[in-house]
Amino acid sequence: MTTLSIVNASLADGRVLDVVVEGEEVVALGPGAGSGIGDTVDAAGGLLLPAFIDTHVHLDKVLIRDQLVEHDGTLQGAIDSIHAAKRGYDVQDVRRRARALIESSVLTGTTRLRSHVDIDTIGGLVPLEGVLAAAADCASIAEVQVVAFPQEGILRDPGAADLMVAAMEHGATVVGGMPHWESDEEGQREHVRFCFELAARFDADIDMHVDETDDGSVRTLAMVVEETRRSGWSHRVTVGHVCALSAADDDYAERVIAGCARAGITVVSNPGTNLVLQGRGDRGLVRRGTTRVQELMAAGVPVAFGQDCVQDGFYPFGRGDLLEVALISAHAAHLTTVAEQHAVLAGVTSVPAKAWRLGPTYGIQVGARADLQLYAAATWPEALRLQDPPRQVWFRGRLVGQTTVSRRLVTP
Repeated sequence: MTTLSIVNASLADGRVLDVVVEGEEVVALGPGAGSGIGDTVDAAGGLLLPAFIDTHVHLDKVLIRDQLVEHDGTLQGAIDSIHAAKRGYDVQDVRRRARALIESSVLTGTTRLRSHVDIDTIGGLVPLEGVLAAAADCASIAEVQVVAFPQEGILRDPGAADLMVAAMEHGATVVGGMPHWESDEEGQREHVRFCFELAARFDADIDMHVDETDDGSVRTLAMVVEETRRSGWSHRVTVGHVCALSAADDDYAERVIAGCARAGITVVSNPGTNLVLQGRGDRGLVRRGTTRVQELMAAGVPVAFGQDCVQDGFYPFGRGDLLEVALISAHAAHLTTVAEQHAVLAGVTSVPAKAWRLGPTYGIQVGARADLQLYAAATWPEALRLQDPPRQVWFRGRLVGQTTVSRRLVTP
């Protein structure tokens, strides 16, 4: 069994110590714990973090922007623009693109990705097959969890319900949803009920797109909160985007945020995509497009941050870099104090780990799986500010990524 000692490493809490890894597991940590043990990496005071977890990405859609016609920049426009491309998907193309993004993510410090995959009558199960193939290709460098995601709705897309069942039978492990996309309130409620019933059938966690709109009158988050309570699915539900919450009245927002806290619901904000998509109809003071991040955190609701999209119809930018996502999140949600910056770090590490229910197997602690990343910067605020990629990335105790950054000022 290979032993690795990472010595003189700075942790995010300010401690400087050694971390000893045997095989896939952290077995010791403390000042001097790695002295003379196994293969040694001198961190030289650099910041050692657990690897990032991207709990909201769409691997089936990445890197298709060049295939799409330009559109009006709205969510509706993006969904419509992808239809033609989705009809033409083949498994190997999805596999190739998904694999490219997984590899890019690993090089920037992410070794776990939860991918929503479109399940609908347009693409059938082709996107699922392609992402599962890419996940298998990359199993030695990253872990991919697949969400069956009904992008086109359940009632609005007859046949999608059966495809969702088939997706769960063929490798998806999390039930997704998008209730606000249904035509009316009763359809939204039925969509939510279907997703929870499917999750119960497969004993699966739930991760739904909820209220991804700047229309404050849309209230499917309250439906999800109520169904979580009724079904006993507390601490097994994640909701992404929740943009409408920022436009809703304060009384409703306070009630539904308190409900999320009681139900143990995790909220994932995807500020990169939502800053681009939301507020398109505004003039002058344009809404930021993100949810009420600070109010959610203050109420004890776990808040994570995700990449969401990479060069697709929704978002023309991105590269699977959660350090970049963390910086965008800090800007969008006004998270600027040192404590708030550390809340951003939690949003790409410990919060998604809890949403995945990883328990003590995640983090820099004895018994945790050795998914780690090492930065030249000595502190998290400095790493966040400088945006240099990690020097080294480990997955299951094995080195899987290495980046060298060299800068030299040339003077006449």
